[in-house]
Amino acid sequence: MRRSRPSSPDLSGWVRRARFAARSLGRIGWYGAHRYITGRIDRRIGQAYPDYRIAPPQGLVPSERRILADIAQLQASDLANVEAGHYPLPDAEPGGLSGLLQKTRLFYADVPDAAHRRRSGDEDTTRDTNEPYYHQDFHFQADGWMSEASARLYDFQVEVLFNGSAAAMRRQGLVPLAMLMRERDQRALSFADIACGTGTMLREVQRAFPRLATIGIDVSEPYLRYGSRLAKRSRDRRFIAGLAEALPLGDESLDAASVVYLFHELPPDIRHKAAAEFGRVLKPGGLLVFIDTLQMGDEPDYDGLLELFPQLFREPYYAGFVNEDLAALFAPHGLHIEEAWNAYVSRITVFRKDG
Repeated sequence: MRRSRPSSPDLSGWVRRARFAARSLGRIGWYGAHRYITGRIDRRIGQAYPDYRIAPPQGLVPSERRILADIAQLQASDLANVEAGHYPLPDAEPGGLSGLLQKTRLFYADVPDAAHRRRSGDEDTTRDTNEPYYHQDFHFQADGWMSEASARLYDFQVEVLFNGSAAAMRRQGLVPLAMLMRERDQRALSFADIACGTGTMLREVQRAFPRLATIGIDVSEPYLRYGSRLAKRSRDRRFIAGLAEALPLGDESLDAASVVYLFHELPPDIRHKAAAEFGRVLKPGGLLVFIDTLQMGDEPDYDGLLELFPQLFREPYYAGFVNEDLAALFAPHGLHIEEAWNAYVSRITVFRKDG
């Protein structure tokens, strides 16, 4: 008579969690170290500008302990979503270690120049009032969004800013899309990521839903070129140059869309036009995954940080956005909030179109 073997532990679960922990902690350590070093460089350069002042915030600013606790909560949510089957384990960094080292070199070459630009006294956020808003030098970049150099550095800079947590915040927006895919055949759906940049959100969507036809739309052709080189080749994945307020898409042509970190960089009138465009291109019952910065009152302990952010990173329309009523902005165009939640310094809002 054969003896039955004792049941073995769920090794796949342990392996998955170990891989997740190694990758997540590695990212946080890598980008957190860069942020620390950048702060040291910035403070040293600041000594040459004794008259430079930042207006103190009226609201609360989170402690370092609170920030670390919220990052830990974000990572726990990220792992829970993986284990629930909403999306796969996070992928390795594009370009691997050699790519990271190359971006690190470019990043530190730009840090001193950005610190000087921030304190130079040039507070005019437009180079020419006749130029469109997107030609401004957001984030104290020397050449705004319209260059290959900016395209190579932007994603790295964002991860440094958020201590390696920007990708995890974006991935929270995959959850409502995963729910949609369980109800519908992804091969029959159409999806677009608006203001896709270099395609960071688009690549996450493609990994999670490989049979979904996707479109990336952005105003910056250098960003689109860079993103297309990183994307897997497929006839169902396209990059198109276009504006959020004048989308190159037909009426009711999308089943779902996402827009990540765009609206806080739009002037008020353009925000209204972009909201109308989402209402136009989504089908009845269509889904909009809207990811952007926290707004005032979303997380009261962060309100002071929201006041400081536009001063530190040259965001001319940020203060208006954090007080914008999103429900009132989208409701006239048939889009209503279905759910919303915070993820560290971001907020994910899910809109559903009437019908």
